[in-house]
Amino acid sequence: MEFIKYEEKGMIGIITISREKALNALNSEVLGEIEKAFDAVDINNIRCLILTGAGEKSFVAGADIAEMSTCTKAEGEAFGKKGNDVFRKIETFPIPVIAAVNGFALGGGCEIAMSCDIRICSENAIFGQPEVGLGITPGFGGTQRLPRIVGVGMAKQIIYSAKNIKADEALRIGLVNAVYPQAELMAQAEKLANTIAAAAPIAVRNCKKAINEGLQVDMDKAIVIEEKLFGSCFETEDQKEGMKAFLEKRKVEKFVNK
Repeated sequence: MEFIKYEEKGMIGIITISREKALNALNSEVLGEIEKAFDAVDINNIRCLILTGAGEKSFVAGADIAEMSTCTKAEGEAFGKKGNDVFRKIETFPIPVIAAVNGFALGGGCEIAMSCDIRICSENAIFGQPEVGLGITPGFGGTQRLPRIVGVGMAKQIIYSAKNIKADEALRIGLVNAVYPQAELMAQAEKLANTIAAAAPIAVRNCKKAINEGLQVDMDKAIVIEEKLFGSCFETEDQKEGMKAFLEKRKVEKFVNK
């Protein structure tokens, strides 16, 4: 692939969006390659993913304005659907995805970060939804995920004003979980990913599924989702080893993903 790099380090995978001349902006080709990269991940061996951008200036600067500028109504809808389909794939991907935001995360960049399970960023990171300044709305889920993450009032302020926010403000409002010096970002992302990868993988997947699906329904239905996923864990070898190790007061030998 031209714009996506993928590497594996033990049980974690790293997907890097690499279109540095355009600050890693998302056009149709890049979106297609992101989808292919996720489709190619071997989730039997990889237990956590990190998504980041190439270089030290930009995570993803946004969707490609040059491509969008001549869109008709139908073409605009199709472009929005393409981005939404890819981001929804990330959001519902079976294993956790960590966004390591290493610079600009504007428009589509903020939106792809929000489709990840966890966001951490470097001190130079800048977030925003500048679309109303371009005469459009956010098109890749920004109006839906941002209020779910930071609250309705704050999301409306960010989206309506088109003003960017810095890393410290992103941390304050809960858009990111942690802020690190640029030089430490990937090491910290890998440390977190390895911590997640060391846990029982089926249980982690079930937790992600329970949280994502439970948030879409009322509490009575949500706890039923949890009950079924909780119960399914008792069919796994990982549950047997995990509880046996606890009772024997020793460390787990290995979670085998079965």
